Amino acid sequence: MIAIIDYGMGNLFSIYNGLKKVCNHAVLISEADIGSLREADGVIIPGVGAFDDGIRNLKPFSTELFRLVESGVPVLGICIGMQLLFEDSEEGEEKGLALIPGRVVRLPPYVRVPHMGWNNLHLHRHSELLEGITEADYFYFVHSYYCVPENEASIIASVEYGLQLTAVVNNGNIYGVQFHPEKSSRKGLLILDNFVHLICRS
Repeated sequence: MIAIIDYGMGNLFSIYNGLKKVCNHAVLISEADIGSLREADGVIIPGVGAFDDGIRNLKPFSTELFRLVESGVPVLGICIGMQLLFEDSEEGEEKGLALIPGRVVRLPPYVRVPHMGWNNLHLHRHSELLEGITEADYFYFVHSYYCVPENEASIIASVEYGLQLTAVVNNGNIYGVQFHPEKSSRKGLLILDNFVHLICRS
């Protein structure tokens, strides 16, 4: 089972519908179903919105989520879901999940905020998550803040937007993408499919 955490931060059904195109085992898990999270083979943390709201809404899931992480279950954060994986954010005051060392900062003043639109990736290293993806492929971004990992080796891919911004990260069994694969056409679905296959191999 691949659990999509329903913590009230929007975009859930876009992720669910996208994942259903590549996998028959996607399930939305709300706070009322937290016990079901224990059975997850993989977890997706989606989201659109603000950092503080996201981390507060996610807190009821945190105990089970940390248990899954410690047991090696792959976790994928998408957009704000990726940012919540970090230690903190300039957007708010709450502490993040700290599953990836580093912080989230605001886009610089010399670029248009939010960063919205289609951009290609600059690949830094090989990852199963990006199998079949090239630098000619474009993905859909919508964000005003970006992640700065403490360890640059955790950056799988970046995107050019006034400077090189972290677009895809990996730390052990933790993955994150700043863009929206569910809104990124065929190549976005390929990334979701890669995550499914990564789960099967873990």
